[in-house]
Amino acid sequence: MNSPRPLHVLDVRDLPPPEPMEQVLERLPGLTPGEILCMRHRREPFPLYPILRDMGFQWQVRTPVHVPFEILIWRAGEPAPEDPA
Repeated sequence: MNSPRPLHVLDVRDLPPPEPMEQVLERLPGLTPGEILCMRHRREPFPLYPILRDMGFQWQVRTPVHVPFEILIWRAGEPAPEDPA
């Protein structure tokens, strides 16, 4: 079994627009290969997705019980995060 990849949580649920977008875009350049950024948001950030693609990132949207939306972001070409057990 592989060791878990480093996960950095960015909770933007209580921030007004455009701060959630600014926060995530500020953190992406520092995301190193193998790391995952987990953005917790109160709504699905559709405008973010084309920007992520253009910047060379992939993402996965989850809707866990404790938060409306959780967007996992990692560098393109790396495997998708595994589902939690």
